[in-house]
Amino acid sequence: MSNLNDKIYSIKRDLLQDSRGWFLKVINGTEPHNRLECEVYITSAKPGESKGGHYHLVANEWFTLVKGKALLTTIDISSKEKAEFSLNSDEPETLYIPAGIAHNFYNSGDTDFILIAFTNVKYDPSDTISYNF
Repeated sequence: MSNLNDKIYSIKRDLLQDSRGWFLKVINGTEPHNRLECEVYITSAKPGESKGGHYHLVANEWFTLVKGKALLTTIDISSKEKAEFSLNSDEPETLYIPAGIAHNFYNSGDTDFILIAFTNVKYDPSDTISYNF
């Protein structure tokens, strides 16, 4: 008979911080018992700071703002079509951003924002292309 403590394990995570806020990857696709090749991460931004500023060739992402306010700017890198979305955690919604769409989250509020993201692939640095907004 197995012990419950033999079934449960802990994985240490790195909280990355800089002047804009912080970033924490909670699922990176390499966990034991995780057959999905995906990632889930949480990031914050201080008022007036931005997160993102890039697009992906392969990765699709889903974003949910869970605290604060943000202005999401998106640009289709092929057509150059631009769209903006005002996000407020008081009215939660999840936005899907497919590959090929540049995205930038600007903290438009007066407190730190917290954003949760899911991506359908594991991180590959060559799939993150900087984009100037």
